[in-house]
Amino acid sequence: MSPSGSNARFVTRFAPSPTGLLHKGHAFSALAAFEAAREAGGRFLLRIEDIDFTRCRPAFEQAIYEDLGWLGLDWERPVLRQSEHMVDYLAALDALRRQGLVYRCFRTRREVLEAMASAPHGALEGYRGAPLPPDEEARRLAAGEPFAWRLALTDAAARAGPLGFLEEGEGPAGERGEIAVDPASAGDVVLARKDVGVAYHLACVVDDARQGVTHVIRGQDLFEATHIQRLLQALLGLPAPTYRHHRLLLGPDGRRLAKRDRAETLRSLRERAITPAALRRELGFGD
Repeated sequence: MSPSGSNARFVTRFAPSPTGLLHKGHAFSALAAFEAAREAGGRFLLRIEDIDFTRCRPAFEQAIYEDLGWLGLDWERPVLRQSEHMVDYLAALDALRRQGLVYRCFRTRREVLEAMASAPHGALEGYRGAPLPPDEEARRLAAGEPFAWRLALTDAAARAGPLGFLEEGEGPAGERGEIAVDPASAGDVVLARKDVGVAYHLACVVDDARQGVTHVIRGQDLFEATHIQRLLQALLGLPAPTYRHHRLLLGPDGRRLAKRDRAETLRSLRERAITPAALRRELGFGD
């Protein structure tokens, strides 16, 4: 979909990670965004979220292009690949560090889970921690111990003040309209770590702003992520898009389709001679 003659006030994107082959759930989300852009006379972008170099593979990225082309989708070129923009995400992290809103966390995943289990709020809220005393932090850094940069949620929420976001779709509990931001369940989220670089939340908000995304169209499984992402947008002075969360496709077992559960891939559908038109009809998009 070319920007020529398009509605610059409507820009949306499909942003898969090349960690496996796409399945019907991905097709539904990509088509939802593509058709919304076409209906609005807007722009449809494809973004490759490949910052997790431990899991992303070039073969899966190539398969994304092939699968979306087979579906009949078109997108603007060049495609933004997150692995080529790490300096921008690190600059955003540094901006939060200068505000005193992130801290180094040396706890292992097991230690974090144990801390959450023993906290008064239990599973109702995410992990809450605090920076180490300067001398202990210096000792651990000198020893080369791994750490993650975590958002200091309490301080960040106080700095940002009351926030909201506009939901034009529907959250998992039927949430619609103006939604008050409540990031408590996310806790002190990880924004960067040594093994995978920066985390999804930070890269996502930086790129949505960079690409001028006005409408984020994605599955309800990411509805809760909107709370922490809206907070990061406010802290970094980034614009807030409108959100449209859509239903999730479920398998025969009633669980949402997922790569880890080996949901049937679009490649396998092609191999079974399923046509793009047939799949579009099955997903409710017509020919």
